[in-house]
Amino acid sequence: MTTIHATALVDPAAELDSSVTVGPYTVIGPHVKVGAGTTIGAHCVIEGHTTIGRDNRIFQFNSLGAIPQDKKYAGEPCELQIGDRNTVREFCTFNIGSPGGGAVTRIGNDNWIMAYVHLAHDCLVGNNVIFANNSQLAGHVEVGDWVILGGFTVVHQFVRLGDHAMTAMCSLLFADLPPFVMCQGQPAAARSMNFEGLRRRGFGPERISAVKAMHKALYREDLTLDQARQAIAELSAKYPEAAADVNMMLGFLAGTTAQRGIVR
Repeated sequence: MTTIHATALVDPAAELDSSVTVGPYTVIGPHVKVGAGTTIGAHCVIEGHTTIGRDNRIFQFNSLGAIPQDKKYAGEPCELQIGDRNTVREFCTFNIGSPGGGAVTRIGNDNWIMAYVHLAHDCLVGNNVIFANNSQLAGHVEVGDWVILGGFTVVHQFVRLGDHAMTAMCSLLFADLPPFVMCQGQPAAARSMNFEGLRRRGFGPERISAVKAMHKALYREDLTLDQARQAIAELSAKYPEAAADVNMMLGFLAGTTAQRGIVR
């Protein structure tokens, strides 16, 4: 049977798998669904139309599914969706989406989210990310897979972060951060590519060489963004094993607007 502490308040309409554990003084609202094997610590508030998948570890003092910090929000039934096998440490705040941004805030699978992280409305977070303490995402931010945010990173609304990107501690992002790029500063500037992270994820020498060539085109040859995209497109022929990596970079750059630009 579901293990619910005697002091927890779980609405009878909430849908909790029989293997879910709920700690003391936690409050769970009527539109919440929680999958098998998930544990929820003490003093959490989980509300709104929130769906939580399997085998998540949600530590104490979290607020999940509260309404967006958006003055235009008028009570619409927007959602928060959390995938499987995520770890959510203390004092995190994940808001539901908003009608103006797709109506869903979504977190994928196998993510490691440390204390005091804020995910504003309509953020879309991929898989296998690490958000260090006090990382703060404004509304409509998109985060790819395997992204690492250093502690106290702050991301402006509508900014995108590509797969395998990484920020140093106290970085401030106003522009899109392309895949593989490591950045640091206020505002953030590109420093290198995440080569060590790529090696740990099984990238071979040819794929690493292609990433180096993409870095050179974007940051070392004084090219415009359009010129850099053209140079990157030619890398698939030279590095066949990296064709998917090149296409991912090109797809990301194609979605960058002139107003937002990329981290330079």
